[in-house]
Amino acid sequence: MFSFKEYSQEILTTIILLIILAALRVIIAQLVRRYASTSHLLEHRTNLVIKYIHILMNILVTIGLIIIWGVDTKDIFITVSSIATVIGVAMFAQWSILSNITSGMILFFSFPFRIGDTIKIHDKDFPIEAEIEDINAFHVNLKTKEGEKIIYPNNLLLQKGISILPPVYEDKEFYD
Repeated sequence: MFSFKEYSQEILTTIILLIILAALRVIIAQLVRRYASTSHLLEHRTNLVIKYIHILMNILVTIGLIIIWGVDTKDIFITVSSIATVIGVAMFAQWSILSNITSGMILFFSFPFRIGDTIKIHDKDFPIEAEIEDINAFHVNLKTKEGEKIIYPNNLLLQKGISILPPVYEDKEFYD
């Protein structure tokens, strides 16, 4: 039979851990939003980074709860190794997804270029010169002078040399 006295320490520790998680989620979200506003980053990119950080925090809290409630470490090891094996096989098959997400995070924090910048990607086989229309978690949307839309993976942006070209202003006559 379940008795409160028997599990009072685990319940109290769980409540404290969940309160800490809630507070950290709010604090970290505010810090990332503050960083994004000073760096003039887009809100959807900011929300994506916050989402990734929250997922990581939830995983750590789940591990903490497993430890608090005294699940046998042998059982934890078997479960984690099984999950890691499945995820490892899936990620090996889909390594580019993880690589693009990681690259997206690096692009978010290092922020070498912005939406609206014209870049030149130095690829010996397929050099590209285009304007950045959007930067997502997995890819960057580019538009060439000819109007061609290109979806370029984030991980390739970090692997290739990139030049940020100065803005080109066309001489136009303005009429009143």
